[in-house]
Amino acid sequence: MADWNEERDKSVSCNKTQLKSPIHPAKSIVQLIIMKLVVQIPAYNEAGHLPVVLSGIPRQIAGVDEVIILVIDDGSTDNTAKEALDNGADYVLRHRRNRGLSRAFISGVQFALALGADIIVNTDADNQYPGSEISKLIAPILADQADLVIGDRQTLANENFTKSKRLMEHIGSSIMRQVSKTDVPDAVSGFRAFSRYAALRLQVYNPYSYTLETLVQAGKGQMKLVNVPIRTNPALRESRLHKGIFNFMWRQGGAIIRSYVLYQPLRTFVSTGSLLLLAGLILIGRFLISYLFMDLGSRYIQSVSIGGTLLTAGVTLIMFGFLGDAMRANRQAAEETMISQRDQTRLPQPADLRDFQGHPIYSSSNPPASDSIE
Repeated sequence: MADWNEERDKSVSCNKTQLKSPIHPAKSIVQLIIMKLVVQIPAYNEAGHLPVVLSGIPRQIAGVDEVIILVIDDGSTDNTAKEALDNGADYVLRHRRNRGLSRAFISGVQFALALGADIIVNTDADNQYPGSEISKLIAPILADQADLVIGDRQTLANENFTKSKRLMEHIGSSIMRQVSKTDVPDAVSGFRAFSRYAALRLQVYNPYSYTLETLVQAGKGQMKLVNVPIRTNPALRESRLHKGIFNFMWRQGGAIIRSYVLYQPLRTFVSTGSLLLLAGLILIGRFLISYLFMDLGSRYIQSVSIGGTLLTAGVTLIMFGFLGDAMRANRQAAEETMISQRDQTRLPQPADLRDFQGHPIYSSSNPPASDSIE
């Protein structure tokens, strides 16, 4: 009997200990599998900067089981591919000619997804973003709190930016917040982390840059977006995306307008067409009132031609709006097919891979030939 009481006391004591101990939530499915991070770096003639960039990317990150480094060589004419592999890159996907940052970005995303990436981090090849900030960038995704994380360079206080760049970055980001319906403070930051959910849905139509369009996609797609303050390194070279502040404004302005029209065709064309339609009706109404009630129709005969032109333009734009909306619906259906195909694509033996979607793939087991980069 004493032994039974002793066992009961131990059981009660054990239960009390369990109740006092913190309750840890069960791991989600994404945490039970191997967490694979792909760090992709679009590069064009960056052989001189890649060694520094690659040396700063951590290979061990808490919560991540495997870190893969992918360099997208966008038709470089120097030894970018060779330098990337010599300094730690696992794979180099090469474009045979320069196709632009947007296409290099999407090529990298597609290859990273085929490698089985759970998280994709995009960083620049000019060493603007320290590799040590990657763990901070992916933390919200690891915690299932974000689909897209953007590194906030804190543009207004960034000592590595000129005053004019600080101002233009701030104004541009303010406009993009309205267009994309997000709260992003640094819209053109290229230091981003995408969950697999977000990466599967990425598609870029703008040839200039992916930053603004993917932000609009995230906003329209109701993705969870988180901003993480980061530090930046001093610039090693001038930007190759634009030639001065006015060129930057022109290109970014065009990208914003194009993205808005692409994802909001009905609102864009119907609102513009309605204004023209209203102006045309006012001018024609002016003529009719003068002609029917004031016998002054001959004085406003020009209102008929101008008003008729505006009416025609307004109706045409409204029709374009409905046509664009129908095309947008078709594009959404096609994107669902694209998402499924991307998700199902897997590379069984990536180490032996020689090409991906027609692009050459280089690795330690398949280095580039000396004449392949000429």
